[in-house]
Amino acid sequence: MNLLRQNHRSKIIAEQRLLETKKRLVESSETGTQEILKKYNSSLNGINSEETINDNRNEYGKNILSKKGADNVGKRLFRSFFNPFNIILVILAIISIIVDIILAPAGEKNYLTMSIIFAMVIISSIIHFIQEQKSATSANKLIEIIETTSLVERDGVLKEIPLDEIVVGDIIHLAAGDIIPADVRILQAKDLFVSQSSLTGESEPLEKFAEIDPNKNYDNVTDRPNLAFLGSNIISGSAKAVVVVVGDETYLGRVAAKVNEKQVPTNFEKGIRKISIMLTIIMAVVIPIVFLIVGLTTKHDGLQSPWIKALLFGVSIAVGLTPEMLPMIMISCLSKGAIAMGKQKTIIKNIKSIQNFGAMDILCTDKTGTITQDKVILERHLDVTGKEDSYVLKHAFLNSYYQTGLKNLLDKSIIQKTLELAEEDLSLDNLELHYEKIDEVPFDFHRKRMSVLVRSLKNNSVKMITKGAVEEIIHCCDTIYLDGKVQKLDKKVIKKVLAKVEEFSEEGMRVIAIATKKDSSPVGKFSVEDEKNMTLVGYLTFLDPPKDSAEDAIQQLHNLGVEVKILTGDNPLVTKAVCTKVKIPHERILLGKDLINMSDEELSIEVERTQIFAKLSPDQKARIINVLRKNGHVVGYMGDGINDAPAMKVADVSISVDTAVDIAKETANIILLEKDLNVLATGIKEGRKTHANINKYVKMTVSSNFGNIVSIILASIILPFIPLMPVQVIFLNLIYDLCCGSIPWDNVDSEFIKSPKKWEYKSILRFMLWFGPVSSIVDIMAFMILYYVVVPNQVGSQYKAIAETNKTLIKEFQKLFWTGWLVTSMWTQVIVLHFLRTDRIPVIKSNASWALSVMSIGGLVIVTAAPYIPKLNEGLILKALQPIFYAWLALFLATYIILLMIVKLIYRKIYKQFL
Repeated sequence: MNLLRQNHRSKIIAEQRLLETKKRLVESSETGTQEILKKYNSSLNGINSEETINDNRNEYGKNILSKKGADNVGKRLFRSFFNPFNIILVILAIISIIVDIILAPAGEKNYLTMSIIFAMVIISSIIHFIQEQKSATSANKLIEIIETTSLVERDGVLKEIPLDEIVVGDIIHLAAGDIIPADVRILQAKDLFVSQSSLTGESEPLEKFAEIDPNKNYDNVTDRPNLAFLGSNIISGSAKAVVVVVGDETYLGRVAAKVNEKQVPTNFEKGIRKISIMLTIIMAVVIPIVFLIVGLTTKHDGLQSPWIKALLFGVSIAVGLTPEMLPMIMISCLSKGAIAMGKQKTIIKNIKSIQNFGAMDILCTDKTGTITQDKVILERHLDVTGKEDSYVLKHAFLNSYYQTGLKNLLDKSIIQKTLELAEEDLSLDNLELHYEKIDEVPFDFHRKRMSVLVRSLKNNSVKMITKGAVEEIIHCCDTIYLDGKVQKLDKKVIKKVLAKVEEFSEEGMRVIAIATKKDSSPVGKFSVEDEKNMTLVGYLTFLDPPKDSAEDAIQQLHNLGVEVKILTGDNPLVTKAVCTKVKIPHERILLGKDLINMSDEELSIEVERTQIFAKLSPDQKARIINVLRKNGHVVGYMGDGINDAPAMKVADVSISVDTAVDIAKETANIILLEKDLNVLATGIKEGRKTHANINKYVKMTVSSNFGNIVSIILASIILPFIPLMPVQVIFLNLIYDLCCGSIPWDNVDSEFIKSPKKWEYKSILRFMLWFGPVSSIVDIMAFMILYYVVVPNQVGSQYKAIAETNKTLIKEFQKLFWTGWLVTSMWTQVIVLHFLRTDRIPVIKSNASWALSVMSIGGLVIVTAAPYIPKLNEGLILKALQPIFYAWLALFLATYIILLMIVKLIYRKIYKQFL
């Protein structure tokens, strides 16, 4: 009740604080610019002293969002010890304490079973915690490298600072691709469109302004156009804003405190959950059967009732069926993969994404920077006839230099080329000193162009300059600039220009056009509407050559069963030329305009046979990925731009680079410190190794344990005594688990990483039903020979011939039998580890890692030596067998190996795969 009352109180407090945040934001929205700047001790040039920064931080808090459910040492420790398998073991240990210690007669108290169970819990949990802590520490160090920053103005100086250093009152400058670092009041905005989908769920971006309509009622604080919120991102345009709320006080912070969002489980997590459920069901079915059989067939020995013995035996069987090392092995495999990827200059933000990385069978990527060098070179600046013309370059420079949005590689290339040629061509020298920018219309991915309005300081004339995709610019023009004159733009000239553009595109060059206009709307009213009746002055050609490593990397991905598809907003001819150079198949090319009238059913067919998708909008990229996923593919997307964010959000694995825009980095699961497809191939291999080793453990352990359970049920029916004592079953399980603890470091055969692997719990059930009974056959053979041959030869009599009054001889017979079967079980389980870990012939064609080999040998030595070690053999109720037993053991093992190899061949022939 107290806990419920406390939760209710916490919810009320969270709701009150959310209302306080809303009230503060509404006040900021309705307050004048000067008043709000004065309130937060700031100015249009930003905060002007370090003292004010510290004062504001102390008064309004730090810009750190306390993530609800954020991982920490305490939670990792809790997760390591309190998982479903450990809880089952603890319950079993409590039952053992009650039956073996509390209810047991004074001379028969047994602490060993309880001790071994707790040892299993502690060992697996500690290893799990160490591995997870090691992985988290390594990941945090790497993530610090890619810290997101924001452009802040302080005392008139612009500088990039980390988001957590921003304080209330800071003046921030925002451009396309930026994540809004806090809740802000917009002071100036130019064609500013913001995506608030993370807050409101609205997919369409909202336009924001510096002013609000005082007569309008806004239903929600997020509807106010002069406010922008932490967690939103700039789609297009630019803005200047003042920070009014930071950290946990922000709208997002308050909503997060009120609502605990749960992450959507990955395919990997779903698979593990299904496996756990399957094992629980098997346990629920098997244990009652064993309990009844043992209870009904076991005779009272004067010390414990048959049903108490049956209960203890059922407990031991439950322990044997519980894969308590699974959480440890899973996290060890994942953390090992994350650390290995860190050494390859790859940051894994979400450790579980490694598994999806390995399962990926389609990689979608933009062309620029992944396949190409991400180093665009301006090759030519041409007039409409195709002649070099510095007049074209001059206008391109002014457009690129003065735009305040995100300067892309084309802009940087234009500026660099102009500066290089300025030494030879005086008309290009110090252009920024001869003109000033007075307004602009920023770039967006729908118009595919951007415009600036500049004034000549020499004659005070104003000119509008627009650059963008050739087709888009031509649509805005009705005249051309040719031989120093403006002439009418007719279809013949357009055809000529487009033919020339196509020629360059086929050579793999990107082409953009430049247009100008003298009469446009005045400052403040200058908008997209002015992009018409313009004059085409020429175009620029750029070369973005493929990376030297691209062809080899794409071949590697192909060899790994990963198909590469290009999703780009670029020209299809340019894309095709680049794909030809790096040998990406391109039998079919689908354009964005083709997708508009295509249903999802039609698109689901097209995506399977198309390699290049060009002229796409951001939403179309996301749609293609969604369709591929519905078709059953595991899809990765690699991107670094604003236009890539929607696609990254819907992909199974999102990949970006440390130089990407903020929204791309925040959306990504995996960040490459080098934009190289070779690193992706390495990551895919690590993901598949992770899958292979987890898969090995689950399949081998489940099949081995299932075989043991079948054997024990049969033995319980046939034998007049319990086939193994509970403490022996638990001891065997402990040693086997310790051997399995080295599986994350095991070698993986090359064929296991040649194709994508998905989690299929049905294949685990199938594997268990095929290979479990194989061990049962050998077990039955073993206990028949032990019962009728080996043990009678040592004690001098068959069990049935021993008088019931001779309890000493009966006990000796049982001890010898238990010893023989315990040692045989350990050897067969180790053989399972080495023969089922590979599709090849073990030792000869596939070696286990040194760690698994050493642990296996150590486990065999401990169990085989246990009957000879004083005190230990007493606690485990064992007795040393005669040397002839080991000859029989060799026969059991040889039989087991032959049967395993035969079943492996049949299994592989039927199902076309092994593990």
